[in-house]
Amino acid sequence: MIAQHTLPQPFVSVITGSTAGIGRATALALATAGSDIILNSRHAGPKADIALAAVEAQGANAIYLPADVSDASAIPGFVEQAWTWQGRVDLWVNNAGADILSGAHWNLPFESKLERLLQTDLRGTVYCGQQINERMQTQGNGHIINIGWDQAEVGSVSSQSGQLFSLVKGGIMAYTRALAQAAAPNVRVNCVAPGWIETRWGETVSSAFYESTRQQIPLRRWGTPQDIAHTVIWLASPAASYLTGQTIRVNGGAAS
Repeated sequence: MIAQHTLPQPFVSVITGSTAGIGRATALALATAGSDIILNSRHAGPKADIALAAVEAQGANAIYLPADVSDASAIPGFVEQAWTWQGRVDLWVNNAGADILSGAHWNLPFESKLERLLQTDLRGTVYCGQQINERMQTQGNGHIINIGWDQAEVGSVSSQSGQLFSLVKGGIMAYTRALAQAAAPNVRVNCVAPGWIETRWGETVSSAFYESTRQQIPLRRWGTPQDIAHTVIWLASPAASYLTGQTIRVNGGAAS
């Protein structure tokens, strides 16, 4: 059962990259909490159809809008469609991220991995953040939540992927603080920084790595996408109305 917090009504949420993983879990949780939902990914397809049906099964009004957030030219139309649907957007979650860990992506050259992360994770967050803040300022209120990484600012994962994620997610976390200053007092901007989460990549690691990592987490378990979703709901609710410019690390107490 998803933990619920009271959301003002009506309430409209946009979650980028929301047809799988953390994004899908967040959309489902927000739907359960009473939000109308705009789902998003780069391309329409079976995953989008399944995610939309799952959200609607929670009783939420929902639509799916395809848009590649790494493409600056695609953002204005995406934002316009989002606002046109219900006339407002109360929460925008910048969750879309490039996959550099699973399948063939793991073998991409260093430069290609870096460019994918810069385009989707960092530039996509900034492209959306600027335009969403302008819209929400005109609207008079709103909340932006970005997705970071709990290890980004300490660099404790020194692998090639760890270096890249530290660079990109650390940039997102710094951008969150700066945008929050610019957006206040009408618009709040916060960041959720997941630790070791059982996403698609987490399900593919060796049992030895999984167990070794689990033993290093004080709460002795990997996180789930639902753990991130719970945090997003709380941040979006009036219970967290005095928080802006903050990074909430959801990592079971792991050192960061």
